[in-house]
Amino acid sequence: MTRAGNAALKREAKPVGTERRELLACLPELARRLAIGASEREQRRELPHESFRLFRESGLGALRVPTRLGGPGGSLRDLFEVIVTLAAADPNVAHALRSHFNFTETHVLGEDTPRSRELLGLVLDGALFAGASTELGTAKPGQVTTRLLRDGDGFRLVGRKFYATGTAFADYAVFSAQDEEERPVGVLVPTSRAGITVHDDWDGMGQRLTASGSVTFDDVVVHPGEVTYRQLGLAIGRHTSSLRQLHLVSCAAGIVRNVVSDATAYAQRDARAALHSAAETGRLDPFVQQVVGELSAASFAIDAAIAAAAAALDRSAEGFARNAPELDDLLLAGSLAVSRTQIAVYPQALKAAEALFETGGGSTTASRYNFDRHWRNIRTLSTHNPLRQKARAIGDYFINDETTFLKAGRVF
Repeated sequence: MTRAGNAALKREAKPVGTERRELLACLPELARRLAIGASEREQRRELPHESFRLFRESGLGALRVPTRLGGPGGSLRDLFEVIVTLAAADPNVAHALRSHFNFTETHVLGEDTPRSRELLGLVLDGALFAGASTELGTAKPGQVTTRLLRDGDGFRLVGRKFYATGTAFADYAVFSAQDEEERPVGVLVPTSRAGITVHDDWDGMGQRLTASGSVTFDDVVVHPGEVTYRQLGLAIGRHTSSLRQLHLVSCAAGIVRNVVSDATAYAQRDARAALHSAAETGRLDPFVQQVVGELSAASFAIDAAIAAAAAALDRSAEGFARNAPELDDLLLAGSLAVSRTQIAVYPQALKAAEALFETGGGSTTASRYNFDRHWRNIRTLSTHNPLRQKARAIGDYFINDETTFLKAGRVF
């Protein structure tokens, strides 16, 4: 039996739900440790490898593995509270886990096979998964030039990917490619394999430490069991597409929590009363108090929207577990919930990041505070998919009952 299999058997001895409660109880301390030096790491462009060591040790990467397989059996509401909490500490870490939880969800909801149990066993052992699909320089997003070439009984992988978010911190990664017959394939390989090079060349203005740059493949050996032929538009793909989108906006929600804490700390320690204010100190200035109060209310509303969307995804995940005849309706409801959450949350989050500067004057722009990172990070997250396209598709649905885009399983 593999080490992963042994780990799974050991976990089965715990009472159902015990490990889930233990994991979630450790979350505040993990977040506290990740938050230490997070702003300074961004300023120094220091990738958070130590943070991922701490995350592995926490066991939270296995939160969604079901109890029947020796996991904690956490819900998606649990998962997205974890993401928001981690993002409040360091949004780079939270964002870079997106592919890992997408990979885990795919195998939790998919067919129960020896291979899926093996992979979830690795997750239980603390392994992290990432990967990349997108390439730069193609005519349209989604086009793939990376090639899987036959080499005797196996294959070689040749090409280059971009937006390889989290791959620098992962143990395994999934990459899209085309075989010699132009069929889309997925390749799952250890990130340490010879010929794979992860480059820290992400130059975006925000989310700078997510390792979202490129990865190159120089005749990487690929074994037959590491190749799957991809099918798009399947039910699980629709569910995980919504999950990936909610993951991004949950990172923005966490950043808003950090905006509130930064605004509060600034008001308590550094803010001066405005020149026209009757207050003697910034913390007693009613205008400063109003800003912090409004930021707190915005964060509360954003958290509520995330929780409601996560609950919708929980219902579709449960639909898979019981082979629900209404699964298509559940998936559509999840897609609508997540899309509407994005449309509502991102503008509000951006306004919150701007309003932080209203707690003081020009001093709030001092580089030592690095307050501008909040707006940069939220704006970067919000550019992943066009919100106007989502709004148009939702309007088309309510006006004309059109569901084509909502069921595509791509960015909704």
